[in-house]
Amino acid sequence: MKLDSSAHGVFPIAPTPFFDDGRIDTGSIDRLADFYVACGATGLTVLGQMGEAPKLTHAESVAITAQFIRRAPVLPVVVGVTSPGFASMKALAQEVMGLGAAGVMIAPPNTLRTDEQIITYYKQASKAIGEDVPIVLQDYPLSFSVQMSPNVIRTMAQEIAAIQMIKHEDWPGLEKISALRGYEADGSMRHLAILCGNGGLFLDFEMSRGADGSNTGYCFPDMLCDVVRLQKAGERDQAHDLFDAHLPLLRYEQQPGTGMAVRKYVLFKRGLLKSDAQRAPGGQLNATSQKEVNYLLQRLAKKDPRAHVV
Repeated sequence: MKLDSSAHGVFPIAPTPFFDDGRIDTGSIDRLADFYVACGATGLTVLGQMGEAPKLTHAESVAITAQFIRRAPVLPVVVGVTSPGFASMKALAQEVMGLGAAGVMIAPPNTLRTDEQIITYYKQASKAIGEDVPIVLQDYPLSFSVQMSPNVIRTMAQEIAAIQMIKHEDWPGLEKISALRGYEADGSMRHLAILCGNGGLFLDFEMSRGADGSNTGYCFPDMLCDVVRLQKAGERDQAHDLFDAHLPLLRYEQQPGTGMAVRKYVLFKRGLLKSDAQRAPGGQLNATSQKEVNYLLQRLAKKDPRAHVV
């Protein structure tokens, strides 16, 4: 099942589960995969930033991908293949596509400065991995320091047939979504799926601007599924009420350098991870931060019973 521009809904970014000693926890991979299917996810992304991809060997990356594909065969699985060089990108992309992956996600290197450099990079990447491999364009300037204007994205959409989806993480980015949908409406750009990241922090209005769903790692992906479903059903107030209840935890999780630890801690508390460990270099929440997250969960549980984990 190859990814195409009709992608929609919620593609959670899966963490890579580790034991405290840094070994990969395969049991937690199965629990996560089962949970994503049960909560209504429409796809899945592995080996993203939340997947701690740079800390994995090639063999580990392939094994993790294979396990998620086997365990969740009903979900299209997108695999992060971002790499400093095209040789390693090609090797991983071709191997995971052979296992049944739906497509690959590619982030830009932070050396790109001009529009021409950005467009050329993605043309070369598509040619390197195979122009039949569907690409998710990761647009995350806060992390990668690469600014992709709507016009650049339109140009790439027209000139690089493999690009099927945008992982939209620009901030502020609501006007960018409107601009891209405007290009589609006037016929100057083909349709691309737009699924949004940033921890889901702006999902409440991204959907009404024309986004197709969410592609992020917030520790309650089941809430994201509900918000997307409610928005599509026209239940705007219900969607905002549920989203607003989660907003304090969303905000806390969005702290640079701390977000991964918060996400893994809550997934651990929810019973989906056996440990909240990150592979070194990385850290866990200290006692004070754990108390703060527990407090946020207790408050959230008054509105959403799924937070009854403390």
